Amino acid sequence: MTTVNNTHTISFETDAALVAVLCEDLLVEQEALIAADLVLIEQMLDKRAPLLQSLATAAQQRYDALAAAGYDASENGMAAWLSEHADERMNQAWVVFQKQLAQSKELNRLNGLLINKHVLRNQEKLDVITGKSAAPQFYGKNGQSQGPSQPRSSVSA
Repeated sequence: MTTVNNTHTISFETDAALVAVLCEDLLVEQEALIAADLVLIEQMLDKRAPLLQSLATAAQQRYDALAAAGYDASENGMAAWLSEHADERMNQAWVVFQKQLAQSKELNRLNGLLINKHVLRNQEKLDVITGKSAAPQFYGKNGQSQGPSQPRSSVSA
């Protein structure tokens, strides 16, 4: 952590701690999605919004401090600042932080796929119930498929 102009501190410690919590939450969410634990999924969603807001606030504070120090208010600006001001420990911590960010993005992507699978499965079930789907085919005595909406005929050709 380095102070700039006695008013801004350039740090990513808060960001890193919050991303670590986010990764843990995404793993719990993933387990809940696999188990289809709707109660836990709902709890995770309620918890997620304030966590993401805290992450956004921490990143904005870091960007503001970078801008005040004359750097681009971005991850590139942080990398430039680190190359000029940080020690090896801080550089390593930044690398770990970037890996955590990548891990959280991948976990979020995987969880999105799991959510999509649940949505598709539920839609298929709803379509069957409402008659909107290509319903399963049934086979008649002659071995030909007939849908459930086709009337069965007792007359043979």
